[in-house]
Amino acid sequence: MPVMRASDEWEVELGRQIRSLRLRQDLDQQQLADQAGIALNAVKNLERGKGATLRSLIQVLRVLNRVDWLRALAPPVSISPVQMLKTKGPRQRASPRQPKTKKS
Repeated sequence: MPVMRASDEWEVELGRQIRSLRLRQDLDQQQLADQAGIALNAVKNLERGKGATLRSLIQVLRVLNRVDWLRALAPPVSISPVQMLKTKGPRQRASPRQPKTKKS
């Protein structure tokens, strides 16, 4: 069974990944902040795992071409087959078969 991470561990890991993406795209923190339309301190806090607003995270992920991360966080909601069965009424019995009649 996988071990659950604490929220602060997720923030640090996410910050590391964002920093790595930024460096791969050869951007400094100020450039990322400018392109994302957020403050430099927001980028610094995000990369250090010290908290950031959801808006800042979204803006940074857009600049870094990682909108797919957002889709993974918020997949379309669908009803599971088990839930569908629970919401259905009781199953109806099929009609009894009618005896075949011979045609003349």
